[in-house]
Amino acid sequence: MSEIPTSLLFLLLFFLILLSAFFSGSETGLMSLNRYRLKHLAEKNHGGARRAAELLQTPDRLISLILLGNNFINILITQLATYLGYRLYNDIGIAIATGLLTLVLLIFAEVTPKTLAARKPEKIAYPASYIYKPLLTILSPLVTAINWMATKVSMLFGMYHPETANDALNSDELRIAVQHTRGLIPDSHRDMLLGILDLETVKVEDIMVPRNEIVGIDLNANWNDTLKQITKLPYTRIPVFKDNIDNLVGQALMRKILPLIMSEDFEPDSLQKLIREPLFIPEGTALTTQLINFQKHKRRMGFVVDEYGDIQGLVALEDILEEIVGEFTTDHSSLHQDFQQDKQGNFLIDGGSHIRDINRKLKIHLPVEGPKTLNGLILEHLEIIPESGTSLKILEYTLEIKQVKNNMVKTVKLVIPKQSKIRLKKTHG
Repeated sequence: MSEIPTSLLFLLLFFLILLSAFFSGSETGLMSLNRYRLKHLAEKNHGGARRAAELLQTPDRLISLILLGNNFINILITQLATYLGYRLYNDIGIAIATGLLTLVLLIFAEVTPKTLAARKPEKIAYPASYIYKPLLTILSPLVTAINWMATKVSMLFGMYHPETANDALNSDELRIAVQHTRGLIPDSHRDMLLGILDLETVKVEDIMVPRNEIVGIDLNANWNDTLKQITKLPYTRIPVFKDNIDNLVGQALMRKILPLIMSEDFEPDSLQKLIREPLFIPEGTALTTQLINFQKHKRRMGFVVDEYGDIQGLVALEDILEEIVGEFTTDHSSLHQDFQQDKQGNFLIDGGSHIRDINRKLKIHLPVEGPKTLNGLILEHLEIIPESGTSLKILEYTLEIKQVKNNMVKTVKLVIPKQSKIRLKKTHG
């Protein structure tokens, strides 16, 4: 080696440092790849992505290959730098070479390439995969031997737990992933995806029309009054009962009733023939489950019952769909009837409004665990039936009770904090 020019040895040392940087950076790049984007590109037959995906199917072998190459190169660098130091400055040159080499390897062969690879993993990993794929084939026996020995050492210390790699996301992780897609997909699409994920945590009682608001046909009422009521009902599916909702008979489709009303022989018996057996939904049913049940039974409306079989409310397929896509219908509980905004940006809200509707429409965060309506939330906090003029604070929101009737809070003024003032958007039916 003494005959080799010093300049050539320095050139060789520079080349080895570049190789060390390649191994360090490519390791970080491959391990930093977005697994889902990688799979997408691999399915699109992207050459680098396809090879990288194949390498990452056995990460233990890939890591062994990279460390084998990196350590071998670093040993060569150490030996060559030591020789150069001794050749130039004798014994003191060894100490100088050790200090400089540590700094050079740290900056140029470790920190810098790893940082660049972490920021732009695809630009490093995909080209590297073209080198690692054939290299792994050539060095396969050596890599296998290294892995076997590493496994035995791990077993010796009781630390070997073979597990299959699992890149699947649970619902919470997927929700976070969707939330971080701002700018990548339209906001409306992201909101729908989040709405689908939330269906599992929302129960039918969270969105149902409470029993005191169910409007239907009473078979025991005056028939002429019933005919007038039918022509004014804005619903496509009508609950049918006797005297009250507890004596539910079933439901009838408005599209089948209206043609018969035109005929003079439309009588209660004719209506009876149109009644379909009701679908009952147990309290606590998740919306995902109920959506499947509606599909299974070919129904679009059901009645929520408690553990004693008493009807608590009504849920329609449209209510579940609105949890996903937002409101797309206009009814008697529309936005501007339940919510009125004053000049200060505060809201007058019907006490019977669902807390989930308030949160969604006003973009606020009143607690949804427990009572389902604003009236129920206020009564739970005060533990008494309040008088008009009473104020209370829930989280950062001030609630001023404007009207109490029949032991219920009928109207509430919701004071929105100044930093989160919003304006109520008008909707068109």
